[in-house]
Amino acid sequence: MARVAIVTDSASDLTPTDAARADITVVPLLVSFGDEEFRAGVDLTAEDFWDRMLAPDAPFPRTAAAPPGDFKEAFERRFAQGADEIVCVNVGGKVSATLQSALIAADLLPGRKIEVVDSESASMGVGLLALVAAELAAAGADAAEIAATLRRRVADIEIHVAIDTLEYLRKGGRISGARAAVGTLLSVKPIITMRGGLVEQEERVRTMAKARQRIIELFTSAPADRVALLAGPGTDTDSLERDLLAAFGDRVDPSRITVETMGPSIGPHIGPGFVGGVLLRRR
Repeated sequence: MARVAIVTDSASDLTPTDAARADITVVPLLVSFGDEEFRAGVDLTAEDFWDRMLAPDAPFPRTAAAPPGDFKEAFERRFAQGADEIVCVNVGGKVSATLQSALIAADLLPGRKIEVVDSESASMGVGLLALVAAELAAAGADAAEIAATLRRRVADIEIHVAIDTLEYLRKGGRISGARAAVGTLLSVKPIITMRGGLVEQEERVRTMAKARQRIIELFTSAPADRVALLAGPGTDTDSLERDLLAAFGDRVDPSRITVETMGPSIGPHIGPGFVGGVLLRRR
């Protein structure tokens, strides 16, 4: 069978350890604070990002797509290491130009088998699909088979994240100012999701405590294969993980519930003080 390499981008929020363990190459998006620009996960760790973002008078961080040249370099490196084919799964094409960069890079390598997959998702929604791809590659599936499976499983990804305010999504250009203003005026804690590759407000609750309970209800209402809880400044993921495990009972292997730190590619749009994560439905 063909040896297939898996590539993703830093909006997947895969840690360097997890990516290395699964043999996944991560292409960094760009993050800037004022005039300073960093490669997410390379020049700027998740911890460093949050320290900078929460510093007094810090400029609002901006994100930019990974350029096509960085994907081309990553693809060429994996081919040089012995891969016959590549599957590249990226942050949703409707929220980032990163997918387009990967497609351009694939076109720059004619004659090479490169499947580029739109996750229609973000954060560990991308990361969980990349891990599925790595498992399939290790089992001997070829690039076409892996890509077809991932495109089917896009519909199995659920994102549920309760955020303190819509202001960061507004600043990052992911929702309109009018929508953010309504949430602020109503003093609610929005629970956001992604549908059809776009960020949507799923529900509104009055307190983060109620939001936390609702997140558990949303996750446990579906047959779950994996759950990735997302951590950030002030997120009590220990008790959330404990309560989620109790709610799942024996329906989910505890090793399939992980805690991942939201990094600099997605963090600017969410801001601190969130609770939630990503679920991959069991088929």
